[in-house]
Amino acid sequence: MSIQWFPGHMTSARKKAAETLAVADVVVEVLDARLPAASSNPMIGELRAFRQRPCLKILNKADLADPAATRAWLQHFSAQPGVSAVAISCKKAGDVAKIPALAQKLAPHRSDAVKPLRLMIMGIPNVGKSTLLNALVKKKVAAVGDQPAVTKSQQRIDINPRLTLYDTPGMLWPKIAAPVDGLMLAASHAVGVNAYIGEDVAFFLADYLLQVYPALLTARYGFAVDGLDGVAIIEAVAKKRGCRQPGGEWDMEKAAAVLLTDYRSGALGRISLETPALREARQAAGIAPVVVDQSNIDSSL
Repeated sequence: MSIQWFPGHMTSARKKAAETLAVADVVVEVLDARLPAASSNPMIGELRAFRQRPCLKILNKADLADPAATRAWLQHFSAQPGVSAVAISCKKAGDVAKIPALAQKLAPHRSDAVKPLRLMIMGIPNVGKSTLLNALVKKKVAAVGDQPAVTKSQQRIDINPRLTLYDTPGMLWPKIAAPVDGLMLAASHAVGVNAYIGEDVAFFLADYLLQVYPALLTARYGFAVDGLDGVAIIEAVAKKRGCRQPGGEWDMEKAAAVLLTDYRSGALGRISLETPALREARQAAGIAPVVVDQSNIDSSL
């Protein structure tokens, strides 16, 4: 199943982002901690490399991700030149408070009212950019919603004389090369619902959970998973939750929605859909795109 979603406003958003990046000092790229590589827009890497800007990668929703996987991703990203990484929950004020100081280390020459630090917040839809922005400003300046592409225009906010933020709309890229990336993005609610079939995404998620987190399925739904596949998992969820169609057949669409909602909300437990090692294995098997290193930049700019 190939999932593609690139609404028209994202083209203009990319052009505006390229213009604004010329005056920004640090890119603050917000990622979903459950799928940090799949939720990293390659266009952001290209723009950042062209302008030679350092990057602070924010692994948001870390409270929903597998802690061991998150530690591996932090080590992976922090090994890249000009890149720093931190795992947070944008809903926690203490976590958000760390961001300016971490960004400052990437641009030490921008540290006073004459040369204020200018941060550009970027990322794909529904990873928490607006929540981060509101927490940094300490008031609601960006719309927040549990749907992708809530923010559609860019805005500048002067936090204080020493710190300026540029908020950008969530941007995907024109073609998601690997179907597995599209499935992870859909499972995590980063693409519009019209771009995928919920049951197919749930089958993918159920298969993955069977391989990596089978105990979480049993703990949540109360059935043994031995001998089941993804389709059988969704049917078992339908039986446990009483999801029936008017004719009495099991409602697989409704059961699929139950699984996806439980994953997205964290009700299933702390789950990561990829690790650096798993991503490398998928690349070797040809089921994930090979990532071109965009990180060789001069962090002293």
